[in-house]
Amino acid sequence: MTIVLATLNARYIHASFGLRYLLANLGPLRAESCLLEFDLQQRPVDVAEAILARNPKIVGLGVYIWNALETTQVVATLKRVRPELIVILGGPEVSYEVEEQEIVRLADYVVTGEADLKFAEVCRNILAGTPPAGKIVAAEIPDLAQLALPYELYTDEDVAHRVIYVEASRGCPFSCEFCLSSLDVPVRQFALPLLLGEMQRLLDRGVSQFKFVDRTFNLNIASSKSILEFFLERWRPGLFVHFEMIPDRLPEALREVIARFPPGALQFEVGVQTFNEAVSKNISRRQDYGRLEENFHFLRRQTGVHVHADLIAGLPGETLESFAAGFDRLLALGPQEIQVGILKRLRGTPIVRHDQPWQMVYSPHPPYEILRNNLLDFPSLQRLRRFARHWDLVGNSGNFIETTPLLWSGGASPFASFMKWSDWLHARAGQKHGIALARLAEWLFEYLTTERGQAAEEVAHTLWRDWRRAGRREKPEFLIPYLTDVDVRMPRADIVAPKRQARHMGKVTAA
Repeated sequence: MTIVLATLNARYIHASFGLRYLLANLGPLRAESCLLEFDLQQRPVDVAEAILARNPKIVGLGVYIWNALETTQVVATLKRVRPELIVILGGPEVSYEVEEQEIVRLADYVVTGEADLKFAEVCRNILAGTPPAGKIVAAEIPDLAQLALPYELYTDEDVAHRVIYVEASRGCPFSCEFCLSSLDVPVRQFALPLLLGEMQRLLDRGVSQFKFVDRTFNLNIASSKSILEFFLERWRPGLFVHFEMIPDRLPEALREVIARFPPGALQFEVGVQTFNEAVSKNISRRQDYGRLEENFHFLRRQTGVHVHADLIAGLPGETLESFAAGFDRLLALGPQEIQVGILKRLRGTPIVRHDQPWQMVYSPHPPYEILRNNLLDFPSLQRLRRFARHWDLVGNSGNFIETTPLLWSGGASPFASFMKWSDWLHARAGQKHGIALARLAEWLFEYLTTERGQAAEEVAHTLWRDWRRAGRREKPEFLIPYLTDVDVRMPRADIVAPKRQARHMGKVTAA
C-alpha cells in the first residue's frame, strides 16, 4: 500500500468517520490505500507493527483527545523503525496549539482543520516530489458539494457490529467557550437528496442504528423535518436514530413528526450544560431555560424519545451548590440519562480566557480535565468525578430504574443523596474502575437497608424487578431470602431497541 490511514478508536464498536472521508476523497490514490482501525486495548507497538506490515510510503493518523498519548507512542515507534516513512497527522487534537505537542514534533506533517480534500492534495504533492514547505498545512473549509461521501466504505462487519455515523451538516452557530464546535463556522448543509439517497442505501444494507454527528441537528428546521420524515416513513422494528439537539428549539413542525415515532426509535442528546444563568453568560452560551423546560416536558410526556441530557461540572462561576441545584432541576424534567461531564480544556477553545480570574487549573494530560478552581477545590472535583462514574453505573445504565429513586426517597435532594451513596460506595469499593453488576446490586441493597434504614423486603423486591427488566432469570444470592414467592417469569417484550435504551423502557428484549 502507498498510503495507510489509521487511528485508535476508543472502543471497537466505534468507527472512524473522519478517516472514511479521507479515503473516499483520495481520488486515484484510493486504489493503493487502505484503512486500518485499532482500539485503545491494543498496544501501540502492535499497532505500529500492523501498519508497517502494509509497507506504506505514507501513514495518515487521526489524533483525538482520547488517543493522543497512545498515538504519540505509535508515531515514535514508526519513526524509529522506519525513519524515512512519511507520517501525516490530522484531527481536532492536533489542529490547535501544535507547537506544544510532542506528537507534532515526531511527525512529518500536520493537516489542521477539515482535511477531507487537503490530505489527498498533500499526499499527491509528496509522491510527486513537491512536498509542503512547512510542517503545518492548514486546510481550507471544503465545499461540501465537492466531497465524495464515505458511506459505501462502511463494511458488512461495520454494519453488523459498529455504530454507523452520518451527518447532515457541519459547523455550529453558537460560541460556547468550552466546545471546539464553536470554532466551526459557518454552518453548512449537505445536499439533502444526495444524503437521503445514501441513507437509503445504508437501510437497504441492513443498518438499523444511525448516529448523526451534527452539533445542531434542529438548527435548519426544514432539513431536520425532512430527515425525520424519511426515517419515519421507513421505520421498522429495531430502527434507532440518534440526534444532537439544541435544547430550546423544538417548533411545532418538528414536534408533530417526533410524536409519531414509536417508543425507542429516537434518541436526542440535549446539551443543557448548566442552569446557572451567570455561568452561561461566562461561557458565552445562549439558552432559553423556559423553552428548554417546555421542550423536555413535551418529549417526556408526549413522545417515546429517549432523552440523554448533558451537564458540565467545573465551569467558571459554578459552585458545588449551584451545580447540585442544576442537577436536581434537570432530573425533575425526567430525562432517561444525565451525562455528568467534567470540564475539559480542549485545545483551541477560548475557555482559557477564564484561567486567571477563576484560577482554573487543568490536567496537562488528555483529556485535560479541570483539577481545581477558586470555587471547587481538588477534593470536591474528585468527588464529582466519582459521582459522574457512579451515576453512569446506577442512574444511566437502566439497570436500576426503580431502585435509584430510593436513594432520595422522602423528599431529599437527589444530588445530595446520590453524593452520599457515591462517597459510601467509594469507601467500600476503593478506586476500582469497573464493578460487577451483581456486586453493585448487593452494595445498593446494603446501603439502602443499613444506611437509609429502608425495609429489606421492599428493597429486595424493587431490586428484583430491576434485575428481571434486562431479562435475567437467576436470583442474586443475597436476594434469595426475600424472594420466596416471586414470579420468575419475564414480562413480554414488545419493543426492540438498543440494550441500554430498552432497559429504560422497562423492556427485556434489545437489538
